Amino acid sequence: MPFDARGDGRGGGPTMKLVAGNSNRPLAEAIAAYLKVPLAKTQVKRFADMEIFVEIQENVRGQDVFVIQSTSFPANDNLMELLILADALKRSSARRITAVVPYYGYARQDRKPGPRTPISAKLVANLIERAGIHRLLTLDLHAGQIQGFFDIPTDNLFAAPIIARDIHERFPENKTVVVSPDVGGVVRARALAKRINAPIAICDKRRERPGESEVMNVIGEVDGMRCILIDDIVDSGGTLVNAAEALLKNGATEVHAYISHGVLSGGAVSRIQNSRLKSLVITDSIQPTEAVRATRNIRILSIGSLIGEAILRTSREESVSSLFY
Repeated sequence: MPFDARGDGRGGGPTMKLVAGNSNRPLAEAIAAYLKVPLAKTQVKRFADMEIFVEIQENVRGQDVFVIQSTSFPANDNLMELLILADALKRSSARRITAVVPYYGYARQDRKPGPRTPISAKLVANLIERAGIHRLLTLDLHAGQIQGFFDIPTDNLFAAPIIARDIHERFPENKTVVVSPDVGGVVRARALAKRINAPIAICDKRRERPGESEVMNVIGEVDGMRCILIDDIVDSGGTLVNAAEALLKNGATEVHAYISHGVLSGGAVSRIQNSRLKSLVITDSIQPTEAVRATRNIRILSIGSLIGEAILRTSREESVSSLFY
């Protein structure tokens, strides 16, 4: 069944609705500004015991609705808010509900690391489907195969074009190498290196215990080069800090990091600020805290236009993948 956004969707056509949760209101407003479609009026509040209550205060019957909600900290609250918003829209006869989840929480629990452990990324996928969501739109999944956990259409967007453009603008000269902070990120590093026509290197990392990492050696030529670390998530910041130290010891002139999702938990912001990283560049898929914004060597790239364009194309039944070629 085709869906129509009435023209190009930017003029506030009545068949497209944008609903924002509370996880990242500034990003939702940036997306709405790009699309020239106002955010729908909703009420999301907490009872005294922190139970979530939602009311959609506009007619959504027969509408193509996009719910913008990252499942970032507090992950459980934001996830539950997404599910309840979807249920409210389903019971209000929305024609199609697309969950726009710039940061998909629980994505790191995508397999059983040991006996008697859950695959929480699959559980969250089940919850999203059972809530009545018809389609998922997300950004830089921790593991691309998580798309296979869903039996609904799933679009995994990439921040690479925005990152590549920023690198070209800031470092137009050569002498740049793209570095994966671990072996598992080689595919991501290779994709970015191809975009900016640069060689790649790899940090061989051995993790002794959860939350700690130790860089053992560097694979590739970094002597006399500017190094660009690329990854999907920065949480504690330990991996990036250790990788930067190893690269500088191997002759790198400076180290920058580009990360899609700035989780930055615990003492991560202080760790990054006091590190030898020249800069850490993150997107606003997770709403930055005041501490993040105030840190001299952390910079934020907006993904509002990227997600806005993906929403527009989804509503018009056009190709989303062509955004990245």
